[in-house]
This record gives sequence, C-alpha cells and structure tokens, in this order.
Amino acid sequence: MEIFVVIMAGGVGSRFWPRSRKSKPKQLLNIFGENSMIRETYKRVSNFVKSENVFVITNKLQSELIKKDLPELPAKNIIAEPIGKNTAPCVAVSAKIVNNISEDSVIVTLPADHLIKDKNEFEQLILKGAKYAFENNALLTFGIIPERPETGYGYINYDRSSQTDGVYKVNKFVEKPDIEKAKAYLAEGNYLWNSGMFIWRSDIILEEVKKYLPETHSLITKLKNGDYDNVIEEIYPQFQSTSVDYGIMEKSDRVFVMEGNFGWSDVGSWESVYELSSKDKNGNAVTGDVLSIDSKDCYIYSDNKFTAVVGVNDLVVINLEDALLVCHRKKAQAVKDVVDYLNSEARDELL
Repeated sequence: MEIFVVIMAGGVGSRFWPRSRKSKPKQLLNIFGENSMIRETYKRVSNFVKSENVFVITNKLQSELIKKDLPELPAKNIIAEPIGKNTAPCVAVSAKIVNNISEDSVIVTLPADHLIKDKNEFEQLILKGAKYAFENNALLTFGIIPERPETGYGYINYDRSSQTDGVYKVNKFVEKPDIEKAKAYLAEGNYLWNSGMFIWRSDIILEEVKKYLPETHSLITKLKNGDYDNVIEEIYPQFQSTSVDYGIMEKSDRVFVMEGNFGWSDVGSWESVYELSSKDKNGNAVTGDVLSIDSKDCYIYSDNKFTAVVGVNDLVVINLEDALLVCHRKKAQAVKDVVDYLNSEARDELL
C-alpha cells in the first residue's frame, strides 16, 4: 500500500469576497495565521506522505501561485483544469494519474481550504482509514460529529449498528437541511456532518467511475503516463459537470464512514471565520489598523487602511483598497450574491 494525497483547490471562494478573488481565492489566503489555507493543508499531511505523492488539482489562474506557495511539490504534481467541472472529474482525473504511478495506491482526497485543529487525531484517523480502505475495497469518508443543528452542511446518515473497528456503513447522504430537520438529525443521533474528505484505492474509485460515470471514465482512459497537459485541455470541456457526492457516493454500495472529532470546520463564510477567531473583551475579532468604539461581536478586517467602527454590533466589515463589504454576520452566506451581481454586470476588475 502506497499513500497519495490529492488536494482539491479549484474553488473561487465566493463567500469570502472581497478578499477572495478568482486570481487569489480563499485557499490561497492566510485567513488564520501566516500560512495560506492550502499550505496548512499540505503541512497537515506532510508527516505521513512524501511530497512527490501529493497532487493539487486547481485551475489555470491559480496554478502558478500554488507552485510558489508549495515549492516542495514537483511542478508536474500541480494539475491545472482549463475549466471548472465540479469535483467528480477532479476525482476521476487524479485517480487515473495516481493509478498510472502505483496500482497499489490509496488516495486521500482533501479540500484545500478546511481547518483542522487536532492534527494528531486527524493523522491517526487518516492512517487507520487508509488501511481500512485498502483492505476492504471501501469508499471511505469522514463524518464530523455534529456540535449543533447546522444548516450550512450536508449530512451523512449512517448505521450505528454496523460498526467494525470504528467504521460504519453509510445509509444515505442528505442535502443541507432547514433548521427543524437539522434539530431532528441531531436528536436522532445517527447523522454526521459531511466533511467532503475521502479515502479510497485508486483502482476501486476508478471502477466506480466506470460504473456510474461511464462517459467520464472513457475520457480519462486517454491519460497515459507522461505529459498530461494536452490531454487535460482536450478532455475537460467534454466532462459532465457533477459532484463526486452526487455522481458516485450517493449511488455506490461501497461507501463507509468514520466519525471525526478533530476540530474540523469547512470555514464556509466570514461568520465561520468570526466564530473561529480570537476575540477581544467586546467579542470583536479584528485584523489590521482598526478602531472599535461601543461595538460588539464584529469581525473587522482592514489590512492596509485605518478603519473605525462606532456603535455597531454583529457586523462583518472587510475594507480593502478597491472594495468594502459590510454585512450582518448572520447574512454572511449571502456574500455569494454580491459575486453573482458582479458577474452579471461584468465587473471583472472586482472579481
């Protein structure tokens, strides 16, 4: 068994506008500490996998920045998508490339922009999961033990009676619920948050791609050992745009889950950043040259200019040279609507 890691880094992080832009999205930002989120993801796995076994799938706009951010990786390990087609093509392409290198490979597939606080627990579960996936031909995912009735995450319904060495059979995947359903899931006790992290053998996930996404599988057979750039340019526009959850995981009978309790967050909005940040005595999380007067429970980022907030509560304020965002913390998910508007108005200079 040889472990590989695939880091999915193709997103644009629209909920993190105005800091997140197409050319430098969320995963390339240093939202917590000095390192970018993708560098933190790489550091998290570097103890148990060699750098030549780490691949990043991103898009052309970001690939050069990622090469600079992760100089440890061979340049050929950073795969640039010419067009975004969701996660199923990303998984299929990476599995084919890894399988070309090693037929005895296990792939740990991770988003580039998640936060993991307990790195030791995470590493131990990864190694345990890799062994289980290799020996049992399983498509393994991590389900996060829910802390609250959360409407921003998808859920995994699992069979608690099917436990084998901490691994459970998955019954079904559930889309993001409303608050009443989320409360019911929490009360039932057999639902986990869907983390979007996976472990599988490269040959097994390729079998499932062939079974459930045959057109995608036909295209990736063109990826032979060698220079993949030209083939990727050719086949990507032909891929069906679908997620690996919908395209494979919701249909396969090989899906299992491990419970994760390692301080996980997908850092899905500025509200998440606020919740995860250290705060002053008034509950404000502040970065930059900021003056706060009679204001409470705000997240304020102003790296390059003086910003004052007076007599306000529960706001997100992101003040950059070319754009200013002010929104209520509880409406942070709606920042994506700003990006949709800018796209509709062709305001490319702000995207």
